[in-house]
Amino acid sequence: NVVVNYRSSEDAAYEVEELINEGPGTAMVAQADVSEFDAVGAMVEAARNEFGTIDVLVNNAGITVDKKFENMTREDWDRVMDVNLGGVYNCTKHCFDDLREAHEGRLVNISSVVGQQGNYGQSNYAATKSGLFGFTRTIALEMAYHGSTANCVAPGFVETDMLAEVPDRVRDQILERIPLDRFAAVEDIVGIVRFLASEESSYMTGQVLGVNGGMEW
Repeated sequence: NVVVNYRSSEDAAYEVEELINEGPGTAMVAQADVSEFDAVGAMVEAARNEFGTIDVLVNNAGITVDKKFENMTREDWDRVMDVNLGGVYNCTKHCFDDLREAHEGRLVNISSVVGQQGNYGQSNYAATKSGLFGFTRTIALEMAYHGSTANCVAPGFVETDMLAEVPDRVRDQILERIPLDRFAAVEDIVGIVRFLASEESSYMTGQVLGVNGGMEW
């Protein structure tokens, strides 16, 4: 059973729901802005009512507001913090008791290679993504007594709509830094997340997995 959350991409969310329902699983769609604590609480309660206890949480919501630091306003900073870190707090807080008491709960946080290396014009984004490393390792300690795990995935540059907006010149510069000489496909990341959400990862916790084509950090 899967709950598909979205903020504004309704059509895409229902496409995912349809794909899941065509297979052996069952899905429901839930609209919520993860930066809003009460909205997340309502979404989690709806998920419990539909499916019962929450065993796996994947925190993958994220935004960018890219500017050089000298031009970055407090509003630019706060908006990225509210979604990329605040959203992780909100979702994890509302699901924490379920994950911990499941005795095999799985928390998977999606960070970024930018949190490891930094990136020009992304001081706010980099701060949130590196913050997830410390959060994950600390939550892993608090969940371990109950046999539940928390891990973090730090993808490199993935072929998404966000990357498609990057100018060709910049894309070429990024590719020069990737030993495998290609951007990640979404499926490259999905496989790692699926593994961390499964029983096969039961002896891994507090780890950061770099999925970046060999980029050094």
